[in-house]
Amino acid sequence: MSVERLLENNRIWAAAKTKADPDFFPRLKRQQAPGYLWIGCADSRVPANEIVNLDPGELFVHRNVANLVVPSDLNCLSVLQYAIEVLGVRHVIVVGHYGCGGVRTAMDTHQFGLIDNWLRPIKDIYDAHRAELDAIADPERRVDALCEHNVRAQVKSVIQTTIVQNAWHRGQDLEVHGWIYGLGDGLARDLGVTACGPGCLSPVHRMGAPEGRRGPR
Repeated sequence: MSVERLLENNRIWAAAKTKADPDFFPRLKRQQAPGYLWIGCADSRVPANEIVNLDPGELFVHRNVANLVVPSDLNCLSVLQYAIEVLGVRHVIVVGHYGCGGVRTAMDTHQFGLIDNWLRPIKDIYDAHRAELDAIADPERRVDALCEHNVRAQVKSVIQTTIVQNAWHRGQDLEVHGWIYGLGDGLARDLGVTACGPGCLSPVHRMGAPEGRRGPR
């Protein structure tokens, strides 16, 4: 398969968009104003815009293996900050998917290389729910259950950031959601873990409003 095919597909797509809406690309060039940030898995079978039927410019997207939000991941945090503080998104949606290869790998005891370090947070989630998960006889259902637990955990990780908490302190209208996508039916499901304010945080993770900057002493 040649990459030339992709360039040809691009030309066809751009021509079709222009024919249907002549102002489509000029409009995109003038402004980026998405209302949503999608934090999803890098899996090629989970195309964010297509799943929710949104055009380019309507959905800001960050993807990585197994849709993780790790406090030390400056890439993810930079996207989160830009989306909230510059673009002013009103919804952050963490989207996992059933049958996730990253989650499946995290449940294995073999070494796979560098990816093992990235997936370690999922191993911690697996360990925390080990009794429940190991009681599921069907291996595929067990993986899917951990996929759901992972989404719930990443929603917590998002709202524990100072980025989200400071947005709430400013009175910004911001909600964080957790969804799971089914590869077999193309449907996204809300896991019912939406957070919309500091009250959704545990007292340990709830942080006060930041103090004003202090000058050098």
